[in-house]
Amino acid sequence: MAILLTGGAGYIGSHTAVAFLDAGVDVVLADNFDNASPKVLDRIEAITGKKPKCVRADMCDKQAVEKIFAENEITGVVHFAGYKAVGESCRKPLKYYRNNLDSALTVLEVMKKHGCTRFVFSSSATVYGDQPAPLTESTHTGDCSNPYGWTKYMIEQILKTACDADPDLSVVLLRYFNPIGAHPSGMIGDNPNGIPNNLMPYVTQVAVGKLPRLNIFGDDYDTPDGTGVRDYIHVCDLADGHLAAIRYAENHVGCEVFNLGTGVGYSVLDIVKTFSRVNNLDLPYAIAPRRPGDLATVYADPKKAETVLGWTAKRTLDDMCRDSWNWPKQNPNGYEE
Repeated sequence: MAILLTGGAGYIGSHTAVAFLDAGVDVVLADNFDNASPKVLDRIEAITGKKPKCVRADMCDKQAVEKIFAENEITGVVHFAGYKAVGESCRKPLKYYRNNLDSALTVLEVMKKHGCTRFVFSSSATVYGDQPAPLTESTHTGDCSNPYGWTKYMIEQILKTACDADPDLSVVLLRYFNPIGAHPSGMIGDNPNGIPNNLMPYVTQVAVGKLPRLNIFGDDYDTPDGTGVRDYIHVCDLADGHLAAIRYAENHVGCEVFNLGTGVGYSVLDIVKTFSRVNNLDLPYAIAPRRPGDLATVYADPKKAETVLGWTAKRTLDDMCRDSWNWPKQNPNGYEE
């Protein structure tokens, strides 16, 4: 018996695989390796002492998904598979709607055929749009500012109505805030293609010398230091949240939603200063114009996850910044030698 991690070789999927294996939960990873490296499998084995089974497959390919379920006793699914770059989603919206919705629908259809009823969905705080913080699970959703966010919102609606129609189905929607960090071993981490879209990979590429400086987009927001404030969460805490979610799904039916964040907002300059301090590095940066669609302040109210799932983020901002640097310091070219 195993949990299927779709997109399981990616940044969050690989850390979740480690958390599951360390907890004695068997996993099958499925990934098309569009945005991941097969070399992550050896790293997972080195960390956990167990090499997970991995299938190269696209989750939009129903025949491939059928084969995974036919050849393995899958008791639950954690669905990470999907495109995730906000900027690219604005340039190529149809690509995002087709892939992200199609992959989720295909997996759900095959699950139903095989009597698998537990589904944990990798959602996002982007579904909240521009709402005042702190954001609770009952905060209004559906004012998304980009196609990526809309795909998350639409899949949430699909899952809610699927639960309404199937009394045996158990769905947990996990709305992530801003995952950063890496496994403390430095053996797995975020490995973006090209110039990163997110703050911490951008910071680490400046620190490793691949980029000349960090551009901070806007210093005139209504925040304590003028730069954008976000809720950053260590990826290992996030991985533990998926373990808590799949265990919750074992004993409950219906659809539940949980924020996964720390409940603390840190500014871009907080990140820069903390990263520089804990890693004893000078980090060059320049102030650039605001980017369209960026919000001033976004952070979670994570109390529901603590109360219902028994989960809380444990790692500090110092931990996040230290582990974020440990990964590229050991692997300046990511998974490539």
